[in-house]
This record gives sequence, C-alpha cells and structure tokens, in this order.
Amino acid sequence: MRQNTYFARLHRQSLSGNFALLLIMTWVMDFSKISILEENSPFVIAGPCSAESEEQVIHTAVELAANGIEVFRAGLWKPRTRPGNFEGVGERGLQWMVNIREITGMALATEVATPAHVEACLNAGIDIMWIGTRTSGNPFSMAELADALRDAPRDQIVLVKNPLCPGVDSWLGAIERIMDAGLRNVGAIHRGFADFSDSVYRNPPHWEVARKMRAEIPGMPMIVDPSHMAGKRALIPGLMRQAADLGFNAFMIESHTNPAMALTDARQQLTPSDLNVLINSVFTDTPAFPAKAESRLFERSGRQ
Repeated sequence: MRQNTYFARLHRQSLSGNFALLLIMTWVMDFSKISILEENSPFVIAGPCSAESEEQVIHTAVELAANGIEVFRAGLWKPRTRPGNFEGVGERGLQWMVNIREITGMALATEVATPAHVEACLNAGIDIMWIGTRTSGNPFSMAELADALRDAPRDQIVLVKNPLCPGVDSWLGAIERIMDAGLRNVGAIHRGFADFSDSVYRNPPHWEVARKMRAEIPGMPMIVDPSHMAGKRALIPGLMRQAADLGFNAFMIESHTNPAMALTDARQQLTPSDLNVLINSVFTDTPAFPAKAESRLFERSGRQ
C-alpha cells in the first residue's frame, strides 16, 4: 500500500472544509513515492538524534530501510542547552544524507533553525524540513524562516514542532507563518511540553493541546514524537499506545545502531531492530510489551 493511501485514510476522519481538502490532497501527492506496509501500520520517520559520522548514518539507514522505514531523519545542526556539547556536523552531513537516498531510496528529513540551514537543505534536495521546539516558540525566528522558505517550491514539506510551554497559540502562530509564506505542505510534530511538573516523562504529552491543534486546522498532518516525550526508551511503547488510542498513527522516533554510544539523547534512542519490534507490537492485536518482555527488550546491553 502506498503512503498516499495512508494519508488519505488518516485524514478522512477529521476532514473539514475546502482548505483541509486542499492540504490533504497536496500531502497525498507529495508522499506518493513513500509506501507503508499495511493498512493498520503507522507512518514512521526514524533515524538518529544526531548525524555523527557517515558510517553511522548509513549503517542506521540501511537497517531501518530493511525493516520498511521509508523516511530517514537525522539532526545536522543541534541546538544545545549549554555550550561545549556536541552541536552537530553541520552542512557537511547533507552529503551523507544524499548518499543515504542513493543507497536506500529513503526520503530525507532534518531540522532547520536559520535561513542558512533552509538554503543548504533546499540546495541538497532534502525532502522534509522540521522546525524544532526551541525555534518554533520565537516569532522572530519563525518570521526569518518563513522569509527564507518563500523561495522554496510550493510543495516543500515543512513540519513544525510545538513550542516548549503547553498551549495552542504559539504553536498555531508558528504554523501560520510558514503557511503565509505560500507553502502548501505544512504539518505539526507533537513532542510534548516542558511543564516543570514531577513527571516520569521528559516532556509530558498534554494530549489535550494536540487535540485542540487538530481542531484549529482540521485535517493537518500531525506526527507524534514519543522519543522526546519519553526521555527514556522504556517509556516509548506506552506513549505510542496512548497516541494510537487517540487516533495518532504517524510517528517520528529516534533510532541509533548503538544508542549507548550516541553523542546526544542516548537514553531515548532505540536500535533499528528494537524499533521494528516496537512497531509490530503496538500495531497488532498482540499485547504490546508485557512488563517482562519490555524489560528484556530494553535492558539488553544495559541500554535502559
């Protein structure tokens, strides 16, 4: 089954108005080259938090592609909380991404935070750009990105992550700025919020905010990022089940061939094989990760 069929099925449930119909139709066309395995399977974008080396990203992509993942993600420019940490390989990683497409046929996705990032990604032919949570909450940054995207093809796919704090207005405003730049294929990524509560999650999901966003722009594609919600790989299965129960079937999940050695977000990344088990478990009638099985899966090699 083709990805366009999947998106048509996903959005028929919430379709409302001519605007939503136009948005969905353009997504349908642009994802026509991407397929999914089965009607009840999720649409998954997967790959490492950060591109660290060409060998690492190609190895990861080949394993993901073998398991049916058709969109590869990797961060090239990493906005870090404190200086001195790994901040990504930058523009040189774009050629690694292009090589992945040539080897595997996968579509490519990466984060952009400045007009220079946008220009570099457009020149490299990156299929999907996403705007991160630290950027989406800043109207000045969003205005600069929107201006840079005015020269992009109208069918360029841009996904906008929610800002840090719970609420619809800032998130909606960020998305509207990109739409106002003339882009047709704009979607949202729900990655949880920093609410400073005593939560087991790194960024609690606050599902009610995501549902309000859906109501604001009916039919807009919304992808759930359980990796950043969880902060720990052992919590990802439960969040995916919550998302699926609420009607979210599209996910962005971080995957690394050796999570313990990852330079960023090591605790929340899954190996490609573990990710495959997770997807098959959540989206079948088999109970997803009974406690003992979940423990065995994530405690191998001390990867908790």
